[in-house]
This record gives sequence, structure tokens and C-alpha cells, in this order.
Amino acid sequence: MIDIGVNFHHKRFAQDRPEVLDRALEAGVELLILTGTSIQASQQALKLAQTHGQVCTAGIHPHEARTYHPEAHKALQSLLKSPEVVAVGECGLDFDRNFSEPKDQIRCFEGQIELAIGHQLPLFTHERAAHPAFLEILKRHQNHLPRTVVHCFTGNRKQMEAYLELGCFIGITGWITDLKRGQDLRDALPHLPLDRLMVETDAPFLTPKNLPFRASRNEPAYLPFVVKEVARLVGKPEREIQTISRQNTERFFALEWQ
Repeated sequence: MIDIGVNFHHKRFAQDRPEVLDRALEAGVELLILTGTSIQASQQALKLAQTHGQVCTAGIHPHEARTYHPEAHKALQSLLKSPEVVAVGECGLDFDRNFSEPKDQIRCFEGQIELAIGHQLPLFTHERAAHPAFLEILKRHQNHLPRTVVHCFTGNRKQMEAYLELGCFIGITGWITDLKRGQDLRDALPHLPLDRLMVETDAPFLTPKNLPFRASRNEPAYLPFVVKEVARLVGKPEREIQTISRQNTERFFALEWQ
């Protein structure tokens, strides 16, 4: 299995990263895609990927969009030249809390789309409470839109199908195991073509609700519990979901590690 979204630079992993990787491998998670969420976090993700034999993304999360300026753009361009960087992002729109002004988020997102096009890299995107504006931006670029995954998708079937029409892939996290907050996603999942499916933990966040034990944080070793619930909801064997999601991920990110 491949975990397409791990915030490995997060302080909650600072004390035991090697052990986290060991547990992931023991659980059958063979590769992590470490998420860049700011210039500093992207630099950290790249260093961690190089140190631990993983790959990463480089980008500016919408929460950090206020930091997107010419120097940040140049820093991203430099990061994207590294072979370990396999996508631009995490980028997109988040109008849920507006830690950055919407106009700054839009400018930052559009700039990273242009970077992805220019560097011929896929987009690793984030959308929260911003579906209409997010979709409009994707549509505006659809003639040149690179491969795009809507990471940590938590929306409904109608929203999912709008992204699918644009050729997007869908990243499924432990949200799928949440019987209260995740019902829209649980209803939508059976309508997701399996050739657009990828799985992720978004660790240390979104710990799966179906763990048979209590956990103080999420980590990549818990990815099989996401796969287990996906398999149950779509009526397929877990091994088949593991294989399909891995193949989709390898193709999407043009991975040559295996």
C-alpha cells in the first residue's frame, strides 16, 4: 500500500519517526508521500523524504496563502526540481476558517496550478467549504489541468461527480469510518470508479474510528483500517482495494520506486 498524504514534518512525529516508518512497513504500507503545506514544511518534507527513502509534495496550503509572494514562488520552483518531489501541493481553497483571506487563497492556488503545468507535475489539492469557487478554478484551467487529486475528500456524491467529470482522483481518509460526520462520503463512495481511488491517512490527523484500540494520534500504520472500510462499502475484497489504489497511485504520481 501507499499512503498518499502524511504530515510527517508535524511535531507529533518529532520523537519517533523511524519507529513510525517501521510500524507502517509492518502493516504493509511500503511508501509514504509526505505532504508539504508551506515553504518551510515543504523543505522539511523534502529533507525527511531524502533521509528516509520516501517521496513528498511541495506547496502552500490555503491556510498559509497569505505567505505566497514572489520569493515563495521562487522557493517552490526550486523545490519542484528535486526528484523526490512528485506533486505540487497541498494547495487549494479552505473557506471554513479563512486563516488566509479568500482572495489570497485564490491567488495562491492559481499560482500553484501554473507551477504544476509548467513543471508537468500533478496537483495535490485541498478543498474545504469552498466547493463552488474551487470547482470554478479547476474548470477555468481544464484544458491544461494536470493530473489532480482532491486530497482528503469529505464531500457528497454530487461534489465528487463534479470532480470526476474533470478527471480528478479522490483521496479517501479515515473520514470514511466516521458514522456521524462522514455519512455523505459513505453514501458517495459506492459511486466512485475504482480507477480514481487513492487512500491516505492524513496523519497525524483523522484517526480511523474503526481501530480496535485507542490511539493518541493517527499514523501510516493505520492505513489498512481505511482500506478495510472502503472495501466493505464498495463490496470488494480488501486485497483488491489495496492493489487498485496502489496501481492508481503509482500511475498518478509517476512513481518509479518499486
